[in-house]
Amino acid sequence: MEDVQTAAVVGLGSMGWGAALSLLRAGFTVYGCDLRSDVLQRFSDAGGKSCKTPSEATAEAAAVFVFVVNSSQAEQVLFGLGGALETARAGTVFLLCATMAPSDTVSIADRLEAAGMLVVDAPVSGGQAKALSGEMVVMGSGSPEAFTRAKPALDAVSGKVFRLGDRPGPGSQVKMINQLLAGVHIAVTAEAMTFAAKTGIDLKTLYEVLRVSAGSSWMFENRGEHIVSGDYTPRSAVDIFVKDLGIVASEAERAGAATPLAAAALSLFRQASEAGFGKEDDAAVAKVLAEKSGVVLPGMKVIR
Repeated sequence: MEDVQTAAVVGLGSMGWGAALSLLRAGFTVYGCDLRSDVLQRFSDAGGKSCKTPSEATAEAAAVFVFVVNSSQAEQVLFGLGGALETARAGTVFLLCATMAPSDTVSIADRLEAAGMLVVDAPVSGGQAKALSGEMVVMGSGSPEAFTRAKPALDAVSGKVFRLGDRPGPGSQVKMINQLLAGVHIAVTAEAMTFAAKTGIDLKTLYEVLRVSAGSSWMFENRGEHIVSGDYTPRSAVDIFVKDLGIVASEAERAGAATPLAAAALSLFRQASEAGFGKEDDAAVAKVLAEKSGVVLPGMKVIR
């Protein structure tokens, strides 16, 4: 465990890819694992060491970033056949970056710690651009020893690391609240842009006005541009927010918290997924509202 400049990234999606490239720029030897052969080839071309299984990626790593979609995938890549624990050395620090229900994060962390590993509950925010530039926000919680072990790798991928507690769980709790806001902001961006289109307002002009006005948000500025340009290439997909706002709904019910706006946004994302937009950019929730309103947004060919 001498080589703290060796890391693994399991899951080379938009956020994991950015983290892996940031680690390479910082001088790390980086082992990357993904199911897609074309992504592994791109990673090799970028100077990384491509691996077909988590166990292969983890064997030499001092720090392991887990950038999968959900808790079931996290359990599979960690504990399943060919999983990271088959080769990870005692004292390896695992950074759990997937958005998961806090209870799932705690359960996974407990299993890792029982196997002699260190764990940082480390969900991230900032989008694809911040991931690529090494400026993600990390909502972290874990033991001081885990943070010490993870610091070189965290410094390479993040612009800001919040330490929210000395046990896994609080990081995922804060990320859940972030996703509540993010999902509602995307949904209301879609509503505003669709309403504007219905009333005949030029969307590009509206976007330029609102993004510097009081009604703006980071999500409006980012996703509003996707709607204006009609570009629904998935940076973060509709189905991600079906999952994330589903976590909000279940955890809110468990806590007895009223979350009516999150519930309304979740309903829209579910409708978008059921309409066939689940793999498109999450801004495609606007298409559902456009169809209900009888308008054609940029990138939409017909009213179905």
